[in-house]
Amino acid sequence: MLQMSAVSSVLKRTFCNICCIRNFDTTILVRRRFVHLPLNYFQSRWAHTDIKIPDWTPYRRKSVKCPTAKSSDSEDERKALTYMVAGIGITASLYGAKAVAFQYVTYMAASADVLALARIEVKLTDIPEGKNMTFKWRGKPLFIKHRTPDEIETERNVDLSTLRDPEHDSDRTKRPEWLVVIGVCTHLGCVPIANAGDWGGYYCPCHGSHYDASGRIRKGPAPLNLEVPEHSFSDEDTLVVG
Repeated sequence: MLQMSAVSSVLKRTFCNICCIRNFDTTILVRRRFVHLPLNYFQSRWAHTDIKIPDWTPYRRKSVKCPTAKSSDSEDERKALTYMVAGIGITASLYGAKAVAFQYVTYMAASADVLALARIEVKLTDIPEGKNMTFKWRGKPLFIKHRTPDEIETERNVDLSTLRDPEHDSDRTKRPEWLVVIGVCTHLGCVPIANAGDWGGYYCPCHGSHYDASGRIRKGPAPLNLEVPEHSFSDEDTLVVG
C-alpha cells in the first residue's frame, strides 16, 4: 500500500509539472484562464459491466428460436406472410390505379354535344351540280363539291408524275361526283376559296396555293393535298362525315 501511495504521489507531481497545475485536484489552464474541475474529470471508463444486454427471444419467431436449426429450413414459412402482405398491397394498388385511370378517362372523354358535332349528315340534294358548299365540322370548314362530268374526267386523266403529292382521283372520292375535303390549306392553315385558282378547284389567298377539283396541290407553297375526312353515304342522297 505504501508503494502504491508513493507511486500515486509521483504521478500527481509529474502531471502537475507537465500541465503547469499547482493543485492537482482543482485547477487546470483552459484558453488562458483557470477553471476548477473535479479529479474524476481525467478518468475514462473502459468497461461497462453493469449494462444489461437486451434479450429479443420473446420477439423471435418460433422457427428461428433454436440456435442449432438452419435458417433455410424455415425460409418458406417465414416468407409466406411477407409475400401475402406484398400481394395484398400490390392488388390494392392496382385497384386504386384502375379507379384513378377510369376517373381520368371519364373526365377527359368527350361530352354528348361534342360527340354530336363529331358526326354530321348532309343532304346532297341541297348542293347543285358544279357548286361547292361549306359546313362546320369539328371546328373546321368542310368543303363538299358536286362535280360535273367534265371535272371528273379532267381529274381522272391527270398524270400523277406531275403532282407534288401524287394521289389518284379515285382514291380521294367514294363517288366520282362528290368531293369531300377539309377546307384548311396544308401550308399554314388558311381557308381556301372554292371554284378559284388556275385549276378551277380551290385557291388559298394567303400565299397563293392552287388546288384542282380533286383537292390536290398543283401550284404554290402548300406541301400536301387537302385532307379527305372519313365519310360514307348512308343512302343515295345522304352523306355522313365522321
